[in-house]
Amino acid sequence: MVRDALGVGVAVGLSGFAFGVTSAGSGLSLLQTCALSLLVFTGASQFALVGALAAGGAVTAAAGAFFLGVRNAFYGLRLSQLLALPRAVRPFAAQWVIDETTAVSLAQPTRRAARIGFLVTGLSLYVLWNLTTLLGALGADAIGDTKAWGLDAAGPAVFLALLAPMLRTGTERAVAALAVLLGLGLMPVLPAGVPVLVAALAAPLVLWAHGRGIASRGDVEDGR
Repeated sequence: MVRDALGVGVAVGLSGFAFGVTSAGSGLSLLQTCALSLLVFTGASQFALVGALAAGGAVTAAAGAFFLGVRNAFYGLRLSQLLALPRAVRPFAAQWVIDETTAVSLAQPTRRAARIGFLVTGLSLYVLWNLTTLLGALGADAIGDTKAWGLDAAGPAVFLALLAPMLRTGTERAVAALAVLLGLGLMPVLPAGVPVLVAALAAPLVLWAHGRGIASRGDVEDGR
């Protein structure tokens, strides 16, 4: 479990290079770039922010980063029950409530294992993300186009790899498939971050359809 958590932290932490390069290329200073990783520490929101700033839209940048960051609040609600951390620790732990720490924690069989997974993933990812952000910003000119390296895809790829084994039932796979369709389909027409929130509607929609299906089958059986 510790090895898996470290693997996630290292794999995703390295993609901080891409953010450092992207942020520097968007015109942010070294201090601003590093401050975003230290204080915000949620990759999708950071990329959305600097991307929109590069396009000249400060309001769009703030809105996109906010909407993408909202999902972490939902993660926090689930993790607060799972981890049951002491009150004094929770404000500090909240900084590490992100996609990867949530996925690793939820995959553990016990509360103790979930706490260890959260700690190891959060610590390793936070340290590496900030270190590689600094190095990426310093070496932006030398690294060049991050799309050519594929570093910006490391985080989502690792998260999907963690999520896939957890989809054990047909209902869970249907929720995931519908969420993907909603998220990708709405990206061209909605502001950054909003498609992620709309994709969250996949769960209640699938559960509603599943409930209707069960009710219909029950009516048919009663009719017999």
